[in-house]
Amino acid sequence: MSTDTNDDTTTNDSDSCNVPDSDGEVAEEIAIVAFERKIETAEEIVAGIGDRYESIEILEYHGDVFEANWGEYDCFVGLMASGIAMRKTAHLLDDKWDDPAIVVVDEDLTWAIPITGGHHGANQVAGDLAELGAVPATTTASEAAGKQGVESKAKALDTHVVNGDSTVATNLAVLNEELGPVARLDGPRAVLVGDDVTVLKRNKEEGVVLGTGTVSGVDAEQVLDAWEAALQALGLTFADVDFAASGTRKDGEEGLYEAAQDADIGLVFFEKETLEEYEGPSSSRSKELIGWPGIAEASAIAGGREHDLEREKERFDDAVTVAVGR
Repeated sequence: MSTDTNDDTTTNDSDSCNVPDSDGEVAEEIAIVAFERKIETAEEIVAGIGDRYESIEILEYHGDVFEANWGEYDCFVGLMASGIAMRKTAHLLDDKWDDPAIVVVDEDLTWAIPITGGHHGANQVAGDLAELGAVPATTTASEAAGKQGVESKAKALDTHVVNGDSTVATNLAVLNEELGPVARLDGPRAVLVGDDVTVLKRNKEEGVVLGTGTVSGVDAEQVLDAWEAALQALGLTFADVDFAASGTRKDGEEGLYEAAQDADIGLVFFEKETLEEYEGPSSSRSKELIGWPGIAEASAIAGGREHDLEREKERFDDAVTVAVGR
């Protein structure tokens, strides 16, 4: 996705970016509902992916189990037929921004099917279950079309959606490739918007951006080591990171995506025009050779709230260059 005003970006959500927010777009508290004969499978799920969540519990199925625990969890994983889950929860559903997400999975962990709340944790949990061999049967329109919905963009940027009703219009625009630029406005200022404008708000008051340049074919481990070294030099950890950023010419680097997923942070790619606007102070050979400004510093500055550098670029392992923006 390209954006203008202050930022031109392509956002990419790491598969299980568990960042707390006020609208439930991320599932952190999970309940696995299982019949007694399927408790062993439930325990397998806990052992396999339980460390991805703030909490994960197993509830033995009974007729009122969903109703008795409604509102206590971000997501229910039903080890049962989808029809059972649908019949037992249909009367409880009220608003997608408040209702828990529901995913059903079969005993053999073949399919993981988001039933409700796809953009509000169900797709995320179904994706996590893929680590155990289940195929995520994702049916939300944007993801089914291979596009990134507004809620997914919010997670990648470590933000949450303020006005949920707007996403009907903006996700339709995503499908039609008509959404246009996502504009970041730094305040204080007053903004007047319509019902078809989705407002994203950052989850943390403060955070840094990991501006990153890489050689082609970089390994995820090399990227992670470089990020950790840059953060340690500032006394920071991944918990202090808003997102990692690079240039769109690095959009195909699998090592970057894998590193972002392992670090549980979002990944943003800036267009060349934006990087030129926020060019860093250090000299760069890429500008001489291919006309691009130094990606690490420019993307760190472009992504930072203050559009400034916390730490100038440093090259690690002759493969990864990292600058830290604020």
